[in-house]
Amino acid sequence: MTTSKTEPRPMQVPPIVSAEAWEAARQQLLVKEKSVMRARDALAAERRRMPWMAVQKTYAFDGPKGMVSLLDLFEGRRQLVIYRAFFEPGVFGWPDHACRGCSLGADQVAHLIHLNARDTTLAYTSRAPQPDIARLKARMGWTMPWYTITDSFDADFGVDQWHGHNAFIRDGDKVFRTYFINNRGDEAVGTTWSYLDMTALGRQETWEDSPEGYPQTPPYKWWNWHDNYDAEAAPHPKWVEVSDAGEAAFRKKDGE
Repeated sequence: MTTSKTEPRPMQVPPIVSAEAWEAARQQLLVKEKSVMRARDALAAERRRMPWMAVQKTYAFDGPKGMVSLLDLFEGRRQLVIYRAFFEPGVFGWPDHACRGCSLGADQVAHLIHLNARDTTLAYTSRAPQPDIARLKARMGWTMPWYTITDSFDADFGVDQWHGHNAFIRDGDKVFRTYFINNRGDEAVGTTWSYLDMTALGRQETWEDSPEGYPQTPPYKWWNWHDNYDAEAAPHPKWVEVSDAGEAAFRKKDGE
């Protein structure tokens, strides 16, 4: 008995237009895109004004060098973003792989040195033992710090049943929870900008609407090659010149 295949429905494509008409349509949509971008900036500004929640409990994680505290995960920096990835017995893919969604997210993580340059650390956490985490990282080519949860950290911060990003800030030895993103919100996380935008201090650039006294530096100037941050303590004069010219050109074009 033969089974006939169902022919695919023809795809209804948009109209085919000239270059001039295409550019006009793009400019029309660009107005809406910029509106969304400004709304996203305003939302991040509100996030920087979120109240902080003091972390009262002491949490312990197993790491490559042994047991560490939540404070240790900051690696001396002021801010910390922790992603709860599902890699442990009972998760689809174990023991060869972590959750497919968490793995897709891990593949999108930007080079962490840029985040570190803004006094912010990213760490991954799971319940898998450290030898399994080390094996997984080597197989997948991931380099982010990855710790083993040993207590109620995941349940206390809303990530015992589902993935999510928690943002923290420290004041000396005191740690505070500042924000939380999960579900579809995690889809947009992975770039340096998306991590910074969820933190209490934001991108720390002068154009941002931040509370009085927040650390801020001129945009673009702190950008660097990922292998050059340690070698260059201050922005290179040539890069300052180039970035100033680029910013002026962008502002002129926006004004027109």
